[in-house]
Amino acid sequence: MTGGGDGYLKPLPMVTHEDREFWAAAREHRFVLPQCQACGHVWFPPYASCPACLSFDRGWTQASGRGTVWGFTIMRQPYIPSFEPELPYNVVLVELEEGPMVYSNLIDIDNDAIACGLPVEAVFEDATDEITLIKFRPV
Repeated sequence: MTGGGDGYLKPLPMVTHEDREFWAAAREHRFVLPQCQACGHVWFPPYASCPACLSFDRGWTQASGRGTVWGFTIMRQPYIPSFEPELPYNVVLVELEEGPMVYSNLIDIDNDAIACGLPVEAVFEDATDEITLIKFRPV
């Protein structure tokens, strides 16, 4: 992860060969997940091969963007200096309708109102011209 241009100071993902299509779709405000063309398994994060059957025949499927909060924590210490102005902030683990789990942040909600089982939907944050982050908000 590295800070980006465009004045964005927080860490950003480093795009790799395995996840390039994921980040390209996010820039278009689309949420896609890798899907095995051999067995149909859907997973995240994007690896080159299917974690279920090990096939390298990977495609991409449009995700619903819906899920539920499976777990969360509230960050109160400035472990990463660029996040200090946002303290306290949340980190959530969202179980997507398609099955995979994704770490992100929950927006448009007080941290005290976050609970496991809360239904959420994906939203897109254009961090830089190259990177769009996927976050979630309550439904």
